[in-house]
Amino acid sequence: MEKTYNFKEIEIKWAEYWINDKTFSAKPDKDKIPFTIIIPPPNITGHLHMGHALDNVLQDIIIRFKKIQGYNTLWLPGTDHGGIATQSVVEKFLKKEGKTRYDLGRKKFLEEIWQWKSLTESAILNQLKKLGCGLDWDRTAFTMDKNRSKAVEKSFVYLFNKGLIYRGKRLINWCARCSTALSDIEVEYDNEKSNLWYVKYSLKNSEEYIVVATTRPETIFGDTGVAVNPNDKRYTKFIGKTIILPLINREIKIVADRTVDKSFGTGAVKITPAHNVIDNDIAKRNQLDIVEIIDIKGTMINVPLEYCGLSVEVARKKIVKELDTMGLLVKTQDHVHSIAKCYRCYTKIEFLMSEQWFLNITKMSKKAIDVVNNNVISFYPESWKKSYILWLKNLKDWCISRQIWWGHRIPIYYCIDKNKNKKNCKPIASLSKPKECSYCKGKNFVRDEDVLDTWFSSALWPISVFNWGQNDNNEDLKYFYPTSVLVTGHDILYLWVARMIQFGLEFMKNIPFANVFIHGIVRDKQGKKMSKSLGNIVDPIMIINQYGADALRFTIAQNAAPGKDIQISNDSFLSARNFVNKIWNASRFVILNSENIGKFDINIKPSELADSWILAELTNTVLKVKTRYESYNIDAAAREIYDFFWTKYCNWYIEFSKIRISSTDLDAKKQVLSILIYILKFILQLISPIMPFISEEIWSILNKNTDDTKIISKSTLFEIKNNNIESINKMKIIQDIIIAIRTLRSEMNISPSVKIEAFFNILRNSKETTVIENENYIKQLAKINTIQFCKNMRKSKDYVTTVIGNFEIFLPLNKSIDIEKEKTKLTKKVALSKKEIEIAILKLNNKNFIKNAKYTEIKKIKINLDEAKLKVKKINEALKFLK
Repeated sequence: MEKTYNFKEIEIKWAEYWINDKTFSAKPDKDKIPFTIIIPPPNITGHLHMGHALDNVLQDIIIRFKKIQGYNTLWLPGTDHGGIATQSVVEKFLKKEGKTRYDLGRKKFLEEIWQWKSLTESAILNQLKKLGCGLDWDRTAFTMDKNRSKAVEKSFVYLFNKGLIYRGKRLINWCARCSTALSDIEVEYDNEKSNLWYVKYSLKNSEEYIVVATTRPETIFGDTGVAVNPNDKRYTKFIGKTIILPLINREIKIVADRTVDKSFGTGAVKITPAHNVIDNDIAKRNQLDIVEIIDIKGTMINVPLEYCGLSVEVARKKIVKELDTMGLLVKTQDHVHSIAKCYRCYTKIEFLMSEQWFLNITKMSKKAIDVVNNNVISFYPESWKKSYILWLKNLKDWCISRQIWWGHRIPIYYCIDKNKNKKNCKPIASLSKPKECSYCKGKNFVRDEDVLDTWFSSALWPISVFNWGQNDNNEDLKYFYPTSVLVTGHDILYLWVARMIQFGLEFMKNIPFANVFIHGIVRDKQGKKMSKSLGNIVDPIMIINQYGADALRFTIAQNAAPGKDIQISNDSFLSARNFVNKIWNASRFVILNSENIGKFDINIKPSELADSWILAELTNTVLKVKTRYESYNIDAAAREIYDFFWTKYCNWYIEFSKIRISSTDLDAKKQVLSILIYILKFILQLISPIMPFISEEIWSILNKNTDDTKIISKSTLFEIKNNNIESINKMKIIQDIIIAIRTLRSEMNISPSVKIEAFFNILRNSKETTVIENENYIKQLAKINTIQFCKNMRKSKDYVTTVIGNFEIFLPLNKSIDIEKEKTKLTKKVALSKKEIEIAILKLNNKNFIKNAKYTEIKKIKINLDEAKLKVKKINEALKFLK
């Protein structure tokens, strides 16, 4: 076993082994219980980021844990075509060459994207392999491959023929940059500083007027009404009257609507039904006209000539200036309001009336709510259940068509005449081009130009990966569906999770997964979301190259509390790497001391308190970790393992064991090494889901001459029963004494290499036997050569004392240190620390310093101040003993 752990060589070795050995391949097996996870397929937009690493490491941990438990596990890999996101990336590359997709044409542009796909998909899958992901690589799927495309088309035709998919003109979200419609959940909102403009709207044939407050004066030409709250006494007399629209003098009505906020602006709002969601609803309730004034390019249409063709931004400035000139602009006020933006390119969204394909999801949503309300599907953490249900209750029909080229072409065909004009025949949904129109018997057809929303194929992912719709006798689908758990971030709970539940219930009459484990997003150490613009992106592959995959995985696991965002930094990875090295070094100690000893007894029998204690602690840890894993509290599992291995196994038990390992009693040596190896094997299986590379390597060394060479196999890990509570209580007494003596030695600056005597003044007799029976542990770990037990011992300046439980412990000073020299040294340290405190306080009381200093610098000064104060306190306590 090498002295230094070479993570680079070992990680390459085992990543290749798991793939070549097909360790994680799965087939239906009636004698085993399946446990299935489908990967949230990453978009083929580029390389994986830390969010992907978080998501996939958590899935891998769960799969490996279940495999050790004996389940027939399947973790199915794949990638997503990414629709708008991927097309945008490829278009940016074309732009650098001075080209657009229109220069290439649809066919050649799609060829470019397929080439892009082959490069990026390969890179993504290799990154997952480098992470150590235990996926069944033979089942790798892509949302636009042949089988997935068949599933998409079949589901669309089914929904269309059922009457759930329809064509309609409705208000939709439109991204002018991407030139496509977006569903409501593809729109993000940001607060921006802008203005609130107050404009006069005069009543017809009257000197009276109403002042309307608006954030969008450029849409004034699309106004078809002004709305007020019916309970607003200021406007009661105006309801139902006619008002004159500024600039074009069109007559519009004043209507009453309860949704109008009386406190916003003046309490009177302009209604532009063609370009505002709320206004559109008010218009429907009050039978107001709809006038479209913005087109798909974000330019003005159906407006006076001088505004026609202007961009929205330019038109706004010109209209505000004209209103001001005419005396109609009362005032302009600073205002922060929510702006809708494209979730992919962050361009401001325009709300436009547009002909699109919609999916009626009313009944689907109700079913998706019921299965969660009835706990057929469980959420971890459960707090996300409420927001999921609330969102589905308010969900409108899904706009599923997109005006881009990359995606699943909608399988709708239109009957055309000889001039290639569409006839008035009903559109036909078909898996292939129809041979004849059932309405007019025509034989010429053209396919719809639009593609489906990328989330449509994603919603089918849990069934399409098992080739749903290919044949009736689908063994994989019958055995592995529904899947066991979906692991995903809260940012796509609505975009994806809800859609999969809707489609699973619609097409399979069953849920797609039993559990939903929701994690947060990765943030930097200041709590900021990682982004290229902030320059705080952490590349997981760079971390792997620097610290190793196991260090990355442990950092993620230790911080991934369900539903909460995680903060990571280089310090986190460094700490995890130290833990990896600790596992290697401790294992190496055990293995090297076990060489040339002969066969070990597999029937573990404790012979000392330390043996009983560590086996009892192991039992507790195993049971706790099992519970944590099963409830998806992976962060808690990681911390339990860390604490047991580093503190209990290494810091305590290995140190206790050195007494017998160094002895000449071969039987005692074999006995303690048997326990050390026994526990190490348990630890390796416990930690292997989180840190598979080092666990697998050490396991193979421990079991090189046995048939049990694979750590990822069903184990007796959770059949352990050795919970000796009494030994834990007894050991607590010994540990407290050792810690107390170590603390006293440190405070008095007694060298660790100097062995001293100790006097135990017995205050009560109840625990005396435990200490006497185990004084060898105290001597070994506290560097004590003799312990004398006594009663009624009096305090003296020659001794330093502390009380622990039933004992007052005395340590002699004169023989251990030069008291006068130590007093002088400690006095100097106090003076230095007090100076540090004085400087820190001066800085923190300096207003100019606080105003100009960075937050991190101020935080560091405060930490140093607290540390200096604590240091002074401890030194003064030590000086009291020396006086």
